[in-house]
Amino acid sequence: MKKHHVLKFLAVGLITLISYSGTLSNATADDKVSVGALRFTSHAATFVAYERGYFKEEGLDVDIKFFQAAQPIAVAIASGDVDFGIAPISAGMINLADKGAIKVIGGVLHEEPGIDGQMILASKKAYDAGLTSPAELKGKTFGITQAGSSFHYVAHKIADKEGFARSDIKVKSLQKVGVIVGALKSGQIDAWSIVPHIAKGLAKGPTVKVIGKVSDYIPDYQVSTVFTSADNAAKKEELVKRFLAAFSKGVDDFNAALVDKTAGDVAAEDMVKLIHKYVYADRPYEKAAPSIRNGAMRINKNVRLNLTSVKDQLAWFQSENLVSKDFTIEKLVDPKFVETY
Repeated sequence: MKKHHVLKFLAVGLITLISYSGTLSNATADDKVSVGALRFTSHAATFVAYERGYFKEEGLDVDIKFFQAAQPIAVAIASGDVDFGIAPISAGMINLADKGAIKVIGGVLHEEPGIDGQMILASKKAYDAGLTSPAELKGKTFGITQAGSSFHYVAHKIADKEGFARSDIKVKSLQKVGVIVGALKSGQIDAWSIVPHIAKGLAKGPTVKVIGKVSDYIPDYQVSTVFTSADNAAKKEELVKRFLAAFSKGVDDFNAALVDKTAGDVAAEDMVKLIHKYVYADRPYEKAAPSIRNGAMRINKNVRLNLTSVKDQLAWFQSENLVSKDFTIEKLVDPKFVETY
């Protein structure tokens, strides 16, 4: 093996090792699979399927590997260290799909009218200076993790709808969500958008204001997807289908308990307690519970995928020269596993 190939292999392995912070495992099922997750409420369907034995029912022995950000999950799947993951569509994900490494196989988090979704925030400093609505974002700084991230996409969709140039929003790459939070609270950036459990928590303090909703700018936005390796999608169809069947049961339980609220108060309390094992686990339950409830956005039933939204996102990546102009939706999405619409 050539030296540069060895170094590349070692680098991918190192990225994977430093990106996840723990593993949980069921030990009695047949096929071993690993799932990349973040400790976010939006990843709750994985936790529910694991805790309630839905993966076991489908003959799956599941490891949950926890990551610090979404992009390394895609890298881990491409390198074969993780079998399934949940993440927003990003330029990095598309470029891995272009290399034949990964496939999107379903939709997860989804913006829906009437359900609290991602919120657009302003620093108190910017708010006091007149940034009281997204229409005033022209010339302001907007925090993103990196170019080609979902945050970047949201910022530009706001500009498009408000009728000013995308370049008039000064996106600022800060790499990590925690860094963005600090920059917003201290007034080093003017604005940001984020899921409700984080947004509502920030808005309770004196340094951050809610100025709008992402759903007003991107109706029916397919915020995140479930994806796997292209090899799994092509060669292990039944395993992929069993994973999605178990995951979908977790979705149904989550939506009924915390989104539609049709399962009753006891079921809602049980769901929050289950999620608390994984999300805000370092906080006392009494303090964590409101944030978990605030983060209950819609997860698509049967992991349906809004292909119209995915195509819109792809068109934006291409318009910004972040991915190849020749890239097609067929390279990214394998539609044989779930309903697309």
